[in-house]
Amino acid sequence: MLKHMNEARGRNQSEVTEFILLGLSDNPDLQGILFALFLLIYVVTMAGNLGMMVLIKLDPCLHTPMYYFLSSLSFIDASYSSSVTPKMLANLVAESKTISRSGCAAQFYFFGSFLGTECFLLAMMAYDRYAAIWNPLRYPILVSGRICVMLVATSFLAGFGNAAVHTGMTFRLSFCSSNRINHFYCDTPPLLKLSCSDTHINGIVIMAFSSFNVISCVMIVLISYLCILIAILKMPSAEGRHKAFSTCASHLMAVTIFFGTILFMYLRPTTSYSMEQDKVVSVFYTVVIPMLNPLIYSLKNRDVKEAFKKILKKHLF
Repeated sequence: MLKHMNEARGRNQSEVTEFILLGLSDNPDLQGILFALFLLIYVVTMAGNLGMMVLIKLDPCLHTPMYYFLSSLSFIDASYSSSVTPKMLANLVAESKTISRSGCAAQFYFFGSFLGTECFLLAMMAYDRYAAIWNPLRYPILVSGRICVMLVATSFLAGFGNAAVHTGMTFRLSFCSSNRINHFYCDTPPLLKLSCSDTHINGIVIMAFSSFNVISCVMIVLISYLCILIAILKMPSAEGRHKAFSTCASHLMAVTIFFGTILFMYLRPTTSYSMEQDKVVSVFYTVVIPMLNPLIYSLKNRDVKEAFKKILKKHLF
């Protein structure tokens, strides 16, 4: 018994209380270039997403279910980019690249929460487009203001609940051998590699939850767009078909980029993980995608462009 007590005491003494984020590169010259690049992307991301939210708020013509979902998407993009990018920027110029265990857990939780919420919200937006095109006469009933709020709230509950499970499962593990995370933020694969506990159950739970969530969201999107395609092909007017396609084009592009990246990242066997490759892919969905979404929706959307022109004329000219 004394031997076991000593072993337990030794493990507790060596338990990691902070981590070191190794980042994308240890080359000082490259770090300066990366800092300037990612700072520019982050500024554009925040300006684009916050600008989209303000624009939708100010223009009464955009007070519709589709733009309510889009405003929520902009908030999520700004939030999950902010959970990772500021710390990454700080580490690119700071000598100390440490993050406390509680700070790592907080970053892990909020990033996972907003990422999961976006997954569910994109599926809800696909349903919204399906309801608008498949049955336009019943659309105000199928997607009323109350239903919009419920769908968005459900997305947040599912995203934050899912992240709570992952965070609890990951940070109950012991980290006692090394504290050097080969990544620029606290993510699941590098943390599991650092743990000196048995991570077999973690791998099963994460794979099960991630597979169910992503595949269910993708199925909702695919079924919705299959129904949309059938409805569009039945339209007698070429102009109506073109308008319906253009309405869905932005969302379909955003869905393809987001889910394509997530499927590549998380639904692979753990034996095929390459940290260097994953860091590059992670940059895309943590830093680049939140910047792309407002650009995609503004450049491909006539209503948003018209609303932007009206706001400029009213407040600047």
